[in-house]
Amino acid sequence: MNPVTVLRRAFVLCTILCLAASPAWSGSRKQADKRLVRVACVGNSVTYGYGLRHRDRDAYPVRLQQMLDRLYGEGRCEVANFGHSGSTLLTKGHRPYIKTPEFRQALDFKADWVVIHLGLNDTDPRDWPDWKEEFIPDYRALIDSFRTVNPEARILICQMTPIFDRHPRFQSGTRDWHEQIQQAIAQVAAGANVQLIDLYTPLHPRPDLFPDALHPNPEGALILARTVYGALTGDYGGLRLPPVYSSGMVLPRDEHLLIEGLANARQNIRAVLSKDGRVVEECGAFTRADGSWCLELPHMKAGGPYKLTFTSTPLALKDYQAYYPEHYPFSLQNLTKAGAQTLVIDSLYFGDLWLASGQSNMELRVDLCNTPEQDLADAARLADRLHLFNMPARARTDAVEWDDSVLRYTNELRHMDFQLWETASPEVVAKFSAVAFNFGRVLCDSLEDIPIGIICNAVGGSTTESWIDRTTLEREMPNILTDWRNGDYGQPWARGRMTQNIAHALERDSAAYNPLQRHPYDPAYLFEAAIAPLGHLPVKGILWYQGESNAHNVELHERLFRLLEQSWREHFARRWQCESQQHPALPFYVVQLSSLQRPSWPAFRDSQRRLADELPNTWMAVSSDVGDAADVHYRTKRPVGERLALLALRHTYGHDLESQGPTLRTAVQGQNQTAVLRFDHADGLSCTRGFEIAGSDGLFHPAAIHVEGDRIVLSSPDVKLPAAVRYGWSGFTDADLCNRQGLPASTFQSRIAH
Repeated sequence: MNPVTVLRRAFVLCTILCLAASPAWSGSRKQADKRLVRVACVGNSVTYGYGLRHRDRDAYPVRLQQMLDRLYGEGRCEVANFGHSGSTLLTKGHRPYIKTPEFRQALDFKADWVVIHLGLNDTDPRDWPDWKEEFIPDYRALIDSFRTVNPEARILICQMTPIFDRHPRFQSGTRDWHEQIQQAIAQVAAGANVQLIDLYTPLHPRPDLFPDALHPNPEGALILARTVYGALTGDYGGLRLPPVYSSGMVLPRDEHLLIEGLANARQNIRAVLSKDGRVVEECGAFTRADGSWCLELPHMKAGGPYKLTFTSTPLALKDYQAYYPEHYPFSLQNLTKAGAQTLVIDSLYFGDLWLASGQSNMELRVDLCNTPEQDLADAARLADRLHLFNMPARARTDAVEWDDSVLRYTNELRHMDFQLWETASPEVVAKFSAVAFNFGRVLCDSLEDIPIGIICNAVGGSTTESWIDRTTLEREMPNILTDWRNGDYGQPWARGRMTQNIAHALERDSAAYNPLQRHPYDPAYLFEAAIAPLGHLPVKGILWYQGESNAHNVELHERLFRLLEQSWREHFARRWQCESQQHPALPFYVVQLSSLQRPSWPAFRDSQRRLADELPNTWMAVSSDVGDAADVHYRTKRPVGERLALLALRHTYGHDLESQGPTLRTAVQGQNQTAVLRFDHADGLSCTRGFEIAGSDGLFHPAAIHVEGDRIVLSSPDVKLPAAVRYGWSGFTDADLCNRQGLPASTFQSRIAH
């Protein structure tokens, strides 16, 4: 062992032995023996309750005491708060916890359960840069001190609560050092054989609960107390699945399926898949210390309906330790009395599952479009082949001021309405996304006997940044998180609508006053409210139609869209964690913005085209030929869904068919002051309008168009030597370049080679 570590532990042990000999120590122990359990909450200002107006009522140890009283009965346990504001775990830090009076009091308390939450103040530049190598040995010494005064003590150490982007040192080091300390804490837990509590995950999506970016308000302290309570007791509310798991759903065919859920700790989880009363497959798992579990179903062929039954039953501690000794290293007093629980998914189908997201043009319902009779007639014949799960917003982002109830449930990440799985009847389809339905319709007609499931969670007006997870934004674009409503990252229209919706929360004399009020347009919000609750669902691919609320800034959107794909691929790819083989990137099928009289849209459409060309497993459907000059919500959605389906049939399912319109291959100068363009996907090429050419002066002029097979010859009397070409370059365009299949070309611009 490192000599410094030996001396450090010797110093701590001497301190403990001196305290143990004191009358105060022995008297405290004698009195405490009358109680079932003594819980010591050790920590810094978050444990202490700094910033809470009524810390004697709202600090997390106080709320924890109330929860334990309800479980065990009053007087059966004692929770003591040994938090000291500003304290560091590091003994050479600027305010070491082991030198505080609270440390001595905690040792004197001789706790049965010790919950330690330290490390936040070690992110100070006075501490971590110089003394990081001593963090793990210092933490081990602290743990040893509590084990020395009570060898039977159960020690639990905490992954730290979040520090948010508004913290003044967030980008200068706090963000990075916080992450490094989290990793060190996990190492300590494994090395010291103690239970690890994750205080970060339940609070990281709730920046509204941290007024100073560091200390939780009363609601945040309550979440913290519930998390610690669950770790101490194993009571996590019983058997649960992500809300999208329900009767009538579609799960993926022909691949290993990882299903994740929650239950009380130390439970045996069994899953039985049956059909017509006969067991087809059976598998099981045990819950971990944090209540999580996952089990794996084998490959299943397309079809259904099946019945999937989950049961949880208490497991003897000795049996659990045989499988997961690292989770319960000591004699855990799990006193929850819950018996067996059962969840049943009826009418389960195996097929292909797709996720449709974005903003209002993806959200637009069938009954609001211009082909409802045709669409609803198609819905009637699909029977059990197409399954739909709708997640509409519970409150629309129209030009209204939200009341207190909407403000509250929006902050609680309950803005989305998780409805039930339903088959594609006319009544159901009428209120479902027209784009997503028509995508599913074509897949059902093309893929015989394969059930298709579609989840739609589009939100009108939503921004690209609202769909990206917070960690990715903190890493790659942290400034976008800081006061987005008053900054210049968001489109002025979107920021103004957000301000209008949450106006009541911004009034200081309002009961709902909260300057950190959340909104669906907020960066990271819709990932946290609409994507994360799906769990790591094994979707086949993504249908994405968004951009109207980001078209003001093409360059920013190019960065954001890359981050969005990265964010979702990392999230949903976790379904493969139980397999070693590599899988291709999750496919994204994107709808290009349509035609509308907005000046930035041509450049934005061209940017979307280039992104689809550059990014892996990303393809784009063109919609500019069906747009409306005066209405962003054009009604001709049926062909858009069909074009997305053609792309998926070609690239995901491998069908040999034409799936996209003409794309530029080369552009060169021709004879007699012409430009010659050659195209791919050009069988039956036709065009009468939409091209412009420019000379070296950069002034564009309408071009005469001559089609010759897969090439187009352009000319203009105003351009002597063509140097550039562009197509469909106006907000609303009637450009008509397409191929024999009627698939249109994208807006584009290009240099012309000599």
